[in-house]
Amino acid sequence: MEYILFLGYLLFFSWLVTRVKFFTKTGFSSPQLIILFLLKVLAGIFYGWIGRYYGNLAQMQDTWAFHMSSLPEYQLLISDPGTYFANIFYNPYEGGFMKFFTSQDSYWSDIKGNFFIKILSLFNLFSFCHYYVNVIIYSFLSLFGAVAVFRVMNHAFPGKRIQIALASFFIPSFLYWCSGIHKEGLIFLGISIIVYNIYFASVEKKFTIKRILWILLGLFLMTILRNFLIVMAVPAILAWILSIKWPKHTIAIYGFIYLFCVIAFFNVRKINPELDFPQAVVNKQQEFLKLVPGGSTIPIKTLEPTAISFLTNTPQAITLSAIRPYPSDVRHLLSLAAASEINLLLMLLILCILFHTSLKPGRGFIFFCVFFSASVLLSIGFSVNNLGAIVRYRSIVLPFLIIPVVAGIDWSRLIKVFGPKSPESL
Repeated sequence: MEYILFLGYLLFFSWLVTRVKFFTKTGFSSPQLIILFLLKVLAGIFYGWIGRYYGNLAQMQDTWAFHMSSLPEYQLLISDPGTYFANIFYNPYEGGFMKFFTSQDSYWSDIKGNFFIKILSLFNLFSFCHYYVNVIIYSFLSLFGAVAVFRVMNHAFPGKRIQIALASFFIPSFLYWCSGIHKEGLIFLGISIIVYNIYFASVEKKFTIKRILWILLGLFLMTILRNFLIVMAVPAILAWILSIKWPKHTIAIYGFIYLFCVIAFFNVRKINPELDFPQAVVNKQQEFLKLVPGGSTIPIKTLEPTAISFLTNTPQAITLSAIRPYPSDVRHLLSLAAASEINLLLMLLILCILFHTSLKPGRGFIFFCVFFSASVLLSIGFSVNNLGAIVRYRSIVLPFLIIPVVAGIDWSRLIKVFGPKSPESL
């Protein structure tokens, strides 16, 4: 029965991707759209298979834990819908809903998993609780995120369609982590909704109510599923919107806003002790350090809630989040793939520096991609000591970094330098 259901949904959604206008406006043909969708489904199936048979090795037990937790929620939805929709607001902890950045014994710490389980329980209505059928539904939903980013970048960097398509859909860790049943796919969808609507609002030179509502939905998904991202997103979004209004002052706008945010990060706790951002990062690091060491756990310097400590730990944070795993960190096939990928991406960055071409879009958009991605990577590097978790967490920002890089490479000049020489030139 499961195989028939799987095949039926696969055929239905393969047909549907060729009918949804949001997808067809990419300019891809129907076979190309089906291939992109099936690629995500295959990645999601592989993700589930790895999680089931090699979960301990790859630190990926969560995907099946989410699925198993969704089964009683599905039964509750059928038997008692009132309780099903009400228990998402249940908070057994003291302090109400105020512990926004607390990682333990907090409503906001629990909601990210609880909300995702609710989503899966709704999928179960259609999949009859079959994990791999849910993969098809989730792949269709998460495809909107990748397509949204492609449409933005394709408009922003005209004439770079092939490079942008490859970087939008085929970055290995992005495809893997954002296709499997885990929070990354929905988190990236939230980010892409925000980027898509702000970008095209700037093109149209107006923010409609519809676009504002979509932006709020994107912020909601980010906040619910990984609340610290809202701290990274708000300054970048604010700076981007202001740079749209005053494009000649883009550098000054980003410089002022991020200088203000750095000062506020370390000093707002003096006004409200509940907003102790440095301590929240330190607490997050301590939680990772207390976890049972796995194959990809590495020793790191302990962080303290002071500006000096953050400054001295910045090189380590950059190395962890943007450069590792090293070849020496390879322990299994997935870590080999991650190490190979990051070295290839760093090579693309070097090529962009050496063979750079001018880019058409306003600096505000490129600055948004860089500042938002860099702040997310720093937050990961300051708090996480597990390379598997680092690769998963950073996957959601890779397209915003890599697409401008590949679009910024003068490929024709690169081919002239490294391509085959004609006999006349020898």
